[in-house]
Amino acid sequence: MKNLKSNNRYPYLGINNRDSYSWPNGSKLAIYIGLNLEHFSFGEGLGARLVPSTEMEPDVLNYSWRDYGNRVGAWRLESLFDTLQIPVSLLVNTSIYDYCPELIAAYRKHGAEIIAHGRTNSELQGNLNEEDESKLIAETTLRISKEEGEKPKGWLGPWISESIRTPDLLNEYGYTYLLDWCHDDRPIWMKTRNGGLLSVPYPQELNDIPAIITRKVSAEQFSRMIIDNFDEMLEQSQSQPLVMGIALHAYIVGQPFRLRHLRNALRHIAAHRSQIWLATSGDIATHTLKNISHN
Repeated sequence: MKNLKSNNRYPYLGINNRDSYSWPNGSKLAIYIGLNLEHFSFGEGLGARLVPSTEMEPDVLNYSWRDYGNRVGAWRLESLFDTLQIPVSLLVNTSIYDYCPELIAAYRKHGAEIIAHGRTNSELQGNLNEEDESKLIAETTLRISKEEGEKPKGWLGPWISESIRTPDLLNEYGYTYLLDWCHDDRPIWMKTRNGGLLSVPYPQELNDIPAIITRKVSAEQFSRMIIDNFDEMLEQSQSQPLVMGIALHAYIVGQPFRLRHLRNALRHIAAHRSQIWLATSGDIATHTLKNISHN
C-alpha cells in the first residue's frame, strides 16, 4: 500500500503534549462567536436550503428564507449580543456592503471584528484556479480594507471551500489566521510556502448549518449542545488552555423560536464570565501570535 497523501500543513501533536499558557485575563477557556453575514445571488448559484429545491430558478422560497437573516435575524442577534456584552466575530461576504451596509455599521458600532468571508456564499473558492482565487482574495481584502480602514486579519472561505493553495495565498495577502479547519481545540501553526499561518479552531458541531439544517436537531437541542459543550470544556480547561467557537447564521438562529433557546445558552455562558475569556477570533489569534511558540 502506498503512503497516504498528507496535507503537509501541520504535524501531529496530541492535545495533552503541548505547552501550557493562559489567556489574557488568566483564564484557560476562550470563547468566541462567529456570526456569518452572507448574501446570495437571486436565481443562480449556491445557497443553504430550508426545503429541497425543485432545481428551478428563481428559488424564491429558499432565497427569501436566507434574506430573512439580513433583514430581521441579524438585528435581533445584534441586540442579544449587546445586551449580554458578548463580542462578535463577524464573518462578512463583501456583497453585504452593497446590499445592507447599515447592518455591518450596527455591529461595527459595538466593536465587532470584521473577518473576510469572500464575496458571496453563492460561489465556491476551492474550484478556482490560482489566478482567479488570488483575484477573489484580493477583491475581498481591498473592499473590507476600504470600508473598515484596516485590512482584515482573518479569513473563512465561502462554504469553507479551499483549494490546495489557499493557505499559501492568504499568507501572501497578509492574513494572520484562517478559520477553515475544525481539527483542534487550540490555535495551531500551519505551514505555507512563505511562512506560517495560524489556524484558529472553527466549529462544525456547534454550527447551526450542519446541526440544524443537515442533522435536523431542534432549537432546544442546539441550545443544549452549546451548554453541554461549554460545561465540559470549562472542566477540561482546568488542565490546558482551550478555544470554544460557536458558529451561527442569522437566517437560522435569528428565527424567533431558535433565538429564544440560543439566548438561554448564551446567558449560561455569560454567567461564567469571570472564569472564561469572551473574545473575538482575532483577539485569540493576536494573543497566540504574541505569546505562544510555534507548536
